[in-house]
Amino acid sequence: MREADTRMNPTKTETPILNNRADTLKLLAAGAIVLIALAAFYVFANHGLLVRVIGLLIALGIAVTIALKTELGAETLEFMRGARSELRKIVWPTRAETTQTTLIVIAMVVIMGLLLWLLDIVLFWLVRLITG
Repeated sequence: MREADTRMNPTKTETPILNNRADTLKLLAAGAIVLIALAAFYVFANHGLLVRVIGLLIALGIAVTIALKTELGAETLEFMRGARSELRKIVWPTRAETTQTTLIVIAMVVIMGLLLWLLDIVLFWLVRLITG
């Protein structure tokens, strides 16, 4: 019955994020590597900063590589690739279009400011007229 519901409504799919123990262990290992690297960064404070930063970056690279080997990592990487390809499809405005739009916005702000100022003066005059 559940499979039929899923086939009838394709947007209602159930995808487990962590579907097997191997992926869970890989993500735990990646997290452990990051935590150990951060701890080592502060434990070895007497060593040079450059050496500690390089070690931290290497550990982070290893952790990311391990995390990308999981199903969640593969989905994340595919999402990032899709987002990058969509970003390339954007048609950005030219400098002239941007300048024109900015000037129109500034003009409208000035006009609305003047109209609100005039409305304030009129309302102030009316209240003063009524209250004496």
